[in-house]
Amino acid sequence: MSTLDTSMTARPQRAAARRIAGTLAHFARVPHSLIALPARVSVAVTFWLSGQTKIEGLVLDPLGGTVQLEWPRISENAIELFRSEYALPLLPPELATYLAAVAEHVFPLLLVIGLASRLSALALLAMTLVIQVFVYPAAFATHGLWAVSLLYVMARGPGVLSLDALIARRCGVSAR
Repeated sequence: MSTLDTSMTARPQRAAARRIAGTLAHFARVPHSLIALPARVSVAVTFWLSGQTKIEGLVLDPLGGTVQLEWPRISENAIELFRSEYALPLLPPELATYLAAVAEHVFPLLLVIGLASRLSALALLAMTLVIQVFVYPAAFATHGLWAVSLLYVMARGPGVLSLDALIARRCGVSAR
């Protein structure tokens, strides 16, 4: 191939490479908060709905729109699940059910409002790890998605649409 032929094919390749690089550069401009908010809310809803299966009385279903405002109590079915299917080592089923129900309501709520977001993400990541290792080890794909969202919030913070960011602004601290 002659030098002329090489330069004629190289120009379109460089132009295509520039167009691809330009397109990819647009992805880098996606605001952190636009990623952090759905990362927080999607995982929070998943854990909240799981927590709702462990209690009776209080029903707040953000997807189905069901609301029942009674004093919450641990469901006997949930305790039985922790006795049989979940069967965590070291924790009695009643305590494990109670801890899971509380955690699956408190930490998702904190994530949604963006308060103590990194700590809440860490707590839910720990729960995800326990679920992956002891309860559903074959569900790695699902747990991996949860973990990635939670790790993102832990690493980058909850974004500007959060109480953490509001508190940081008021205190003159960078919340990232």
